[in-house]
Amino acid sequence: MATQALPTTVVQCDHCGKKNRVPAAGPSAPRCGNCHQALPWIADAGDDTFAEIVEKSPLPVVLDLWAPWCGPCRMVTPALEKVAHDLAGRVKLVKIDVDTAPSLSRRFEVQAVPTLMILRNGEVVARQAGAAPADTLRRWVEQTLTAA
Repeated sequence: MATQALPTTVVQCDHCGKKNRVPAAGPSAPRCGNCHQALPWIADAGDDTFAEIVEKSPLPVVLDLWAPWCGPCRMVTPALEKVAHDLAGRVKLVKIDVDTAPSLSRRFEVQAVPTLMILRNGEVVARQAGAAPADTLRRWVEQTLTAA
């Protein structure tokens, strides 16, 4: 049985503006092919790709468990993406649609969406429910990374 290829996304470098292909998983944080600055690492994962994308990540992972029908989930997405850009090279943002990933919803005992977690080496080190502004989320992530 062949393994499914993990997706790549195209990310524009915040420093030089060049577009780069960024894989959903890899051995190190992505860097711009032109200026070599850290790129934001944002990926989607599901039940079948979680181990490769999240548990094997060389960076701490900010996990966003969300649902497409959830208004607060849609509101927190730009804030989380801003945090991923601000902390490029330090964290990876992974989004999981709870409706299409029932095993992960059960594993993490998701009661409400959005549920946000920070994982290091596949282990949950922080968790919070609900949306928050980008500056609040960034403080939460930075405090968690400093404490862990």
